[in-house]
Amino acid sequence: MNRQRRNPGAYAALAGLALVCSACSTPFAPWAESPSAPAMSTSGVPAGYYRVNPGDTLSRVAAAFGQHPQDLATWNQLPSAYAQILPGQVLRVAPPPNYAMAAPPPPPAQVQGNAPAAAGVAVPAPVAPSIALAWPVRGPVLQRFVPGKSTGIVIGGTAGEPVKAAAAGRVVYAGTGIEAYGPLVIIKHNDQVVTAYGRNGKLLVKEDDAVSQGQPVAEMGPGGVQFEVRSDGKPVDPLPLLSR
Repeated sequence: MNRQRRNPGAYAALAGLALVCSACSTPFAPWAESPSAPAMSTSGVPAGYYRVNPGDTLSRVAAAFGQHPQDLATWNQLPSAYAQILPGQVLRVAPPPNYAMAAPPPPPAQVQGNAPAAAGVAVPAPVAPSIALAWPVRGPVLQRFVPGKSTGIVIGGTAGEPVKAAAAGRVVYAGTGIEAYGPLVIIKHNDQVVTAYGRNGKLLVKEDDAVSQGQPVAEMGPGGVQFEVRSDGKPVDPLPLLSR
């Protein structure tokens, strides 16, 4: 891969949070790559890749893109999740084409006394994160979360109104690295939960800012805000987590 001139200070090619690109039912897949000519982001690296900045670590990059450090290590043929990465290095931050995400093994069946575990017992669905989120904006839900088809929701409203942080946290990305997202903000709330706010009109925060719940982080664009929640790198339905 030819190295391109870096654009310092920006988390470019943000593809780890696969937001939908419009309010239509067809999901946007920013990780899709052409076998012959990968789409290039505005930073000069292919979509689904990220150029390392000074001070970055593999775990921080993984968190910003909603991935696990070990997955990034595997995709980039690094020795471990604690491997050193260097400024200017280009990392794959999205799964390779046809990559099958490894499913965690099911928990052992709980048995009473000496009774054998029943065969065919259904494994419970992953538990949603235990975090209370506030609505980033109050408006109609133009697109709902559909497992396997979309990774977030789109909330309508008035262009220019404030988009607010759903919970307290730290900004790990604020920029326009992927055109389909428009101005995008990503906030890390804890080691498990990340929220993303896309298609904004104007950003009001910068990377590494600490934000409180309800603090304006952007101004809404004309098409509503894309809102996504990732728990341990996996997209979850935001609606059950939002306060009524």
